[in-house]
Amino acid sequence: MYFQNYYYIIVGLQIFCGIHSYRRGTLSRWVFLIAFLPLIGSLYYLYSEVINNKSTFRPLNKPTIDIGATINPGGRIKKLEEELQFTNTFANKVKLADAYLAAGQTDKAIDLYRSSLTGAFDENEHVMAQLIIAYYAQQRYEEVIPLAKKLYKLPQFARSKAHLLFAKSLENLGKTEEAEAEFKAMKGRYSYFEQRYEYGLFLMRQERDDDAWQIFTDMLAEEPHLGSVEKKSNRVWLGKARDELRKITPTQKAV
Repeated sequence: MYFQNYYYIIVGLQIFCGIHSYRRGTLSRWVFLIAFLPLIGSLYYLYSEVINNKSTFRPLNKPTIDIGATINPGGRIKKLEEELQFTNTFANKVKLADAYLAAGQTDKAIDLYRSSLTGAFDENEHVMAQLIIAYYAQQRYEEVIPLAKKLYKLPQFARSKAHLLFAKSLENLGKTEEAEAEFKAMKGRYSYFEQRYEYGLFLMRQERDDDAWQIFTDMLAEEPHLGSVEKKSNRVWLGKARDELRKITPTQKAV
């Protein structure tokens, strides 16, 4: 009886991992590991693609840099276009759309992202998060909101670029109370430095400089207690917070 229960758990894990991988367009890479090493393969997949989740909603302070694309973005795009023409798959569409977005070809990126949201991939998390970035870049704030609401309950959404742009879209649509609620949801001590910096800017735009001053001051007070890696990864936002503090008048600081 115990063995039978154990067997059902493993099969359930395999099914979950298979469906999850298929929906994200990565099944060809994982299918053999999941099928032939059921327990180990499924657990490794869960750690890599669900818990650790490196490929979806990258943390704001850990950008992925493609050196080849930086040196020759046109060459990489041409190669990806040829790959898609030869093999029209979900994965190839998304890779090309990502490259278009990174190169500022936002219209092309949006067209590809939208065309990829069909069938089993109609609610792919990565594509919807990238669409949020693309729509925000074109000031299409109304189109950001429904996508963000679909992703909202995913744990990785909390620290994502998509969440930050959701908050900023709400502000641009005049929904300042809802926007502030999202900014507050992204606060945290010794972390979330970009989100907190953006929250401070939001407060300044609302003419609440005293509150903004507190946000920036708290960020800088935490700086001496950060490890070397955290200091390096958040140096930009701490520097920007320091710059914003200089714009707040001494009278406001004293409050």
